[in-house]
Amino acid sequence: EDHPEVEKAYHDLMNFSPVSSLIRELSEWPGPILKSHKKAGHFLHKLVFLADIGLRSDHPGVEEIVQRITDHRSPEGVFQVLVNINPRYGGSGEDEFAWMLCDAPLVTYALVKFGIGEKQEIQDSLEFLIKLQRENGWPCAVSSQVGKFRGPGSKTDPCPYANLVMLQLLAQFPAKRDDIEARRGVETMLSLWNQRHENRPYLF
Repeated sequence: EDHPEVEKAYHDLMNFSPVSSLIRELSEWPGPILKSHKKAGHFLHKLVFLADIGLRSDHPGVEEIVQRITDHRSPEGVFQVLVNINPRYGGSGEDEFAWMLCDAPLVTYALVKFGIGEKQEIQDSLEFLIKLQRENGWPCAVSSQVGKFRGPGSKTDPCPYANLVMLQLLAQFPAKRDDIEARRGVETMLSLWNQRHENRPYLF
C-alpha cells in the first residue's frame, strides 16, 4: 500500500470528481428510506462501492460517514438503516432505524473494508449476525424494531441473498473462513443452486 505508484493512484482516485461527490452525498447518511434492497442507487450500495474501491476511515469525509453509521446501533449491536414497513406487512408505518439480514452484513462489511474491523462495535455486530445462522444457512432475519414483519417467504427457508452477503462479510476475516458457519453458508448456496429448478425460496 505504501508503494509510490499505489499512493499516487489512491490520491488520484480520492480526488476523482464522482468519488468526491459520493462522499459528500453519503455524509447525509442514512439518506433516503430503504424501500428495496435491489435499488442500486441507495446509500447502502453506494457505501459498499466506496469501501470496495479502497477508501479508508481516515480519508476526509469518510470519518463523518462512519460516525453517522455507528451512531445508530440496535440493542443487539447491529448497525441500522432507515426503513418504513407498511402495517399490512406487520410494520409500524413509521420511519425508524432498524436492520435486516439483507442490509446489516453490508454495512458491517463496508466498515471492515474502511479499515476498522478490529473495533469492538464491529466485532459485536459480526458475532451477532453469525449467530443468526440455522442448520440450513442464514434465514431472512430482522430486528425487533420492525414489529411483526419478518421478511418474505417461508420461515424455514434460507435467504440466498443473506447467505451471499454474510459470506462476503466473513471472507474479510481469514480466521472465520474455515469456521462451520462459513462452510454451512457455502453449502447452502451450492445446494440452492443445484436445486434451483425444484426448490426456490420465495422471490428467488
